[in-house]
Amino acid sequence: MRIGAVSYLNTRPLVYGLQDFARPAGRSTAPQYELVFDLPSRLADQLAAGELDVALIPSVEYFQNPDYTIVSDACIACRGPVRSVKLLSRVPLDSIRTLALDEGSRTSAALVQILLHEQFGRSPALVPFPIDAAPESIAADALLMIGDRAMHPPAGEYIAQWDLGDVWCRWAELPFVFAMWVSRVHERSEMHHNQLADLAALLSRARDSGVAQVEQIARTEHDRFGLSYDDCLTYLRDHLHFTLGPRELAGLRLFEEYVKRLELSGPLSLWERARVRV
Repeated sequence: MRIGAVSYLNTRPLVYGLQDFARPAGRSTAPQYELVFDLPSRLADQLAAGELDVALIPSVEYFQNPDYTIVSDACIACRGPVRSVKLLSRVPLDSIRTLALDEGSRTSAALVQILLHEQFGRSPALVPFPIDAAPESIAADALLMIGDRAMHPPAGEYIAQWDLGDVWCRWAELPFVFAMWVSRVHERSEMHHNQLADLAALLSRARDSGVAQVEQIARTEHDRFGLSYDDCLTYLRDHLHFTLGPRELAGLRLFEEYVKRLELSGPLSLWERARVRV
């Protein structure tokens, strides 16, 4: 079975223990699981094409295919401030007319549009924010930043800032789910279903192992991501949540409802209209 995962910092507790059970892509020796690392959007494409059996994909990608099913209670979520997904605005939030979307995430792009629409009735025009572009070079009222750019926000004249995890959790009174382990199962054999059940247990054990070793992960990874050990540990331990429980599922369903209501997914999605590469 081919497992698609992401090498971002926020995924490390989920995949840290997996490498003990799965061989890297391209190796010919057992075990029965092959671990493939790639960008989230590419993993979603490979899962849709049947090139992967299971992948850790962004939540908005999960809504695209009725044949998808969540196969594990391991996820990436938050129950408050997330730190790595932020909106920085040069104008008051209720006056945003143009919004630059970080190319790294469709899920965050949908989330920020939902929150601006629901809290201020704003549906700003969208412009791309390339990964290699400097924020000061982007002509927009506000910028969506994720990952390193959000955790190390640039200096500039930003008069308002949102941590989108915090804003969602306060507004919805539910957690927000960024990504989960997903498979296509409608044409799978009984044997494959049994394999998925075994894999689901493995993914949960890997998550438990990663969460238990979060201090070691922070010690190993903080330099790579430009963070101090304490900063990295605080992010992984205090700002992220890795279990898909009933409240997380309720938050995921609410997010899907608003994504579909505002037409933020599918071929005519707003980020496609803005020609944002994902």
